[in-house]
Amino acid sequence: MKDKFLQFLGLTKRAGKLLEGYNKCEDAVKRNKVYLVILSNDASDNTVDKFTKYGEKYKIPVLKYYDKEELGSALGTEEIKVLGVIDYKMSERLACIYNDIKKI
Repeated sequence: MKDKFLQFLGLTKRAGKLLEGYNKCEDAVKRNKVYLVILSNDASDNTVDKFTKYGEKYKIPVLKYYDKEELGSALGTEEIKVLGVIDYKMSERLACIYNDIKKI
């Protein structure tokens, strides 16, 4: 089931609806362009705290389940710690898949 999330994440990137990296995501969150933030399990405490606060302030879900290598391999990079989904429907689908995974 874990692979389904990562596969859809890869599809989201290929569709051009995914922002990668701390600075890009932070800027887009502040401009209300992000519908979902995905953090790696090994992101720094400061990063997690900052994006959790942004999530509360801007009412954006923040998901944290995979490590940086898992996220990176799904996107064709070595590692990634912060991702932002800029498409509403894709963010809903990713959140739905994530909730299914958490139930298992």
